[in-house]
Amino acid sequence: MPLNEGPRQPGGRRLSVNPFYGPANPVGDMAEAPPTHRLPDQPMAPVTAHQLVRDELMLDGNARLNLATFVTTWMEPEAGVLMAECRDKNMIDKDEYPRTAELERRCVAMLADLWNAPDPAAAVGCSTTGSSEACMLAGMALKRRWARREADRYPGARPNLVMGVNVQVCWEKFCNFWEVEARLVPMEGERFHLDPQAAAELCDENTIGVVGILGSTFDGSYEPVAELCAALDAVQERTGLDIPVHVDGASGAMVAPFLDEDLVWDFRLPRVASINTSGHKYGLVYPGVGWALWRDADALPEELVFRVNYLGGDMPTFALNFSRPGAQVVAQYYTFLRLGRDGYRAVQQAARDVATGLAGRIEALGDFRLLTRGDQLPVFAFTTAPDVKAYDVFDVSRRLRESGWLVPAYTFPPHREDLSVLRVVCRNGFSADLAELLAQDLERLLPELRRQPRPFTQDKGAATGFHH
Repeated sequence: MPLNEGPRQPGGRRLSVNPFYGPANPVGDMAEAPPTHRLPDQPMAPVTAHQLVRDELMLDGNARLNLATFVTTWMEPEAGVLMAECRDKNMIDKDEYPRTAELERRCVAMLADLWNAPDPAAAVGCSTTGSSEACMLAGMALKRRWARREADRYPGARPNLVMGVNVQVCWEKFCNFWEVEARLVPMEGERFHLDPQAAAELCDENTIGVVGILGSTFDGSYEPVAELCAALDAVQERTGLDIPVHVDGASGAMVAPFLDEDLVWDFRLPRVASINTSGHKYGLVYPGVGWALWRDADALPEELVFRVNYLGGDMPTFALNFSRPGAQVVAQYYTFLRLGRDGYRAVQQAARDVATGLAGRIEALGDFRLLTRGDQLPVFAFTTAPDVKAYDVFDVSRRLRESGWLVPAYTFPPHREDLSVLRVVCRNGFSADLAELLAQDLERLLPELRRQPRPFTQDKGAATGFHH
């Protein structure tokens, strides 16, 4: 969660009050406007509190038109009902809510089978609040395995983790919080993610693992996990170093199994020790739920697992959080049951078709150059064509926002800070009809943008809230 500062002026302003919000007496019941940055002195009627909060939320963007987020913004009403019925269940209370715990176990087993674990029954895993927590848990397991292996040198030796510079910010947080050196493979030319050979060259006896991303947040492309494992196989043959791979499948791990079945990226590769995904991204569940799986019990050090009593038995738990609602796990199980493999395949194919179709439509306008086409993740990135000088991607993002579209513009990391792009995430609920409306709005804006004397966005850092 972002850190928040208090009001800059003591006391802050007060909420504006409409007399009609008084449930009985329009004047007497709303005589005092409530403050914004301290608790009001008196309670108010629930209908009044509801209306005050709802009025402020009207100024939020429309989630369905938010093409920046990977997070699910639409589910079936039946899923919403189930979530409402389970929002008071605490996932940590396994003995109080044994069926919710059982649904979590089933989801782990389904994912182990989906990701081709050698023995799905032997794979271990857990639900999390999202991929960020799942990545933290996977990183902790990698570090603990390395520390146990290097017990004669640790803590004197400093561990490192190798990954592409395009990783999501949660990996930077992990390295910071758990005192691990981040070794980043930079972008080069038209390669916008990790290069297997470059990653292998950064590895040494202190490397706890290498992260491969199945679906980069910057452009939607898959990193070559099989080639990465092959490069690390060569390192082991040459040096004896056995370096595990974690696959950050926040998005792609719920796309590739259905649309790219011949792509080998998962537990079929013996070097892949763990995988995470976001149930609340292409897992098609509202936030927040994620999943972390290890290929077997040996990949997850036993000392990291806490055990609680579960109906007289034993329930192991591995999490950074403690109390959290069971609603999202129940919704994930509902979605697995509801869609099955064929249903997921249909939904993800529809999203990919929208992405590739919209990418082609934007390319045909002539003002833009595609970096990716949405044929891996249903996500594509594009920038202005070399001959476009009157405007830039930040101007496009700003003008699209006037029509309600939230399309992020941002600059790439080292060594491609010179490249600024727009990115479109096509999720379930962003239909071909909505994509057509976006294309029409973009085409309508182009004559005005072309007439600009120069790009108008001066502060590129403030042009968009998107960073990863």
